[in-house]
Order: sequence, then C-alpha cells, then structure tokens
Amino acid sequence: LIYLLFNQDVFDIKGVTVNATRAGHEIEKHYEEAERILKLATQYGEIPLLKGANADFETIQEQLNNPGYDGNEAVEFIIDQAKKTPDEKLVIIAVGKLTNIALALKKEPSIAAQIHLVWLGSNYPEPYEYNLVNDIPSMNYVLQTEVAMEMVMVRYGKPSGTDAIKVSQEEINRKMPGLGPEIEEPITGRHGGKYNTFGDYAVSLFEHIEYPDSTYRRALYDVGAVAVLKNPAWADSSTMPAPIMIDEKWVDQPENTRKIVIWENFDRDAIVEDFYNSLESPTLQPE
Repeated sequence: LIYLLFNQDVFDIKGVTVNATRAGHEIEKHYEEAERILKLATQYGEIPLLKGANADFETIQEQLNNPGYDGNEAVEFIIDQAKKTPDEKLVIIAVGKLTNIALALKKEPSIAAQIHLVWLGSNYPEPYEYNLVNDIPSMNYVLQTEVAMEMVMVRYGKPSGTDAIKVSQEEINRKMPGLGPEIEEPITGRHGGKYNTFGDYAVSLFEHIEYPDSTYRRALYDVGAVAVLKNPAWADSSTMPAPIMIDEKWVDQPENTRKIVIWENFDRDAIVEDFYNSLESPTLQPE
C-alpha cells in the first residue's frame, strides 16, 4: 500500500478497501493497519478507506439484498467507482482474498466489463497460497466472469513468483529508518511503539517476524503486484485459458475462451530498488 501511495504520479487512487483474513483477525484489525499506513503517507482523509467483508463470499452472497450486509461499504464503493467511467476500466489491485470484488460482481454483474483486476494470488499450477485459500469460491466466481484479470504469481519457494522479491532484516535495518514523510502526530504501531515515518515503522514490523534462522529473508509479495502495473518490463506475462479450482486443486480448461494473464519471473533487484527510491522521494499527488 505504501508503494502505491508514494507513486501517485503513476496511480490515480480512488480508494482503499480491506477485508478480513483467517490469520489477520477481524476486519477492524485490517482497517486499523491500513489507517496507520495512510496516516504515515499523509493521505489519511485524502483517500477513502472502507471496510469490506468479514465473512466469505458464499456466506455473504445470500445477504446482498439486505441493508447493511457484511462488507457493504467496500462492495458498494467498488460498484459506484466502476460505473463512474463507462469508457475507462477501474483498475483494482487486490493483495488479499477476492471476497469484496466477487460480491460486487454478484450484486451488479454489469460492472464486469468495467473492471481490470490485478490479483496477487495463487501458486498456479500448484495448489494452496494464502490469499487464495482464504476464499476459494470468490476466486472461482471471478474467474467465471468477463472481468479482465491478471494473476501475479506468489509461488512459495520458487524463483518464478513474487516470493523471490525478498529482503533481509539487515537490509531493512540499513535502508529503511527515517524514510517517508515525517508526520507530526505519531501512529501507534501494530505491536506498540510510536512512529513518525513509515520507514521506522517498517523496521519494527520486520523485527516482529519470527525468523526460522539468520539467513531468512522476507518476501515483499504485494510490492510485486504494484510493480508490474508501474513497469511491465519488471516481469514476464503470458495469456492462458482461465483454469478453475476444484477440491483445492487447479483444473486447466484448455478449451475455455475466457482468458487471463499470468505474471511471473520478477526482476527482484529493479523492483526493490524502485521501492526504496519511492520511499526516499515519494510523489503524493499527480504532477
């Protein structure tokens, strides 16, 4: 999110939405963390922040006609934004489960042609991946719509996925302190402490990661999803018939006329360098 916020000469950000994940607690915790990042970027109150789904797609889809249904703020926002520019697609960068987007498409199918989705998710062709398994039905639903969809591969432990965009604690400690605008009123971090810059807060976040050993490096998965939109030369893309997931396994559909784009083989050094450059010289408003 901070990488996106610090590149507003490239991205015209309409809003930020969140939804809950199994290991990330209730929606309130996700909202609070996004709020911290927006404040550290001096963008809180400038860019809308909306709460999305707490439950999963299959649970909520039956509630969509009820006032105040679970996730309604984010879902209605997506629908409204998609309808605002009929001659231009709304680009959605999703770095979590696809519940909010699937619900928006279920409630208002006509917006499918107005959305361009870039999703950080899946280890395709292998199973699992955190964002995917948090709500598989939402992903399958989106895959069966006409939404222009790009999947940014995660692929744990493989050099071809965003898992390869790794940084070490030592690198973070050396590069990050003090980066970003300095805000007057500090935020209280997720693990406590007070922070006036994103860089200092990032150091704290990395310090609270449980490392298996001293050689462990943490992947900046989400940064990869933003990076391929900023500069498509930083990864390889290909087009394929949309698969589907059945019993938590990918099933290819070679005859499927519905196509999606796959992103893989990320230029780790170029992406990480640009990430640091964005923190050193953020662009908060379009030029």
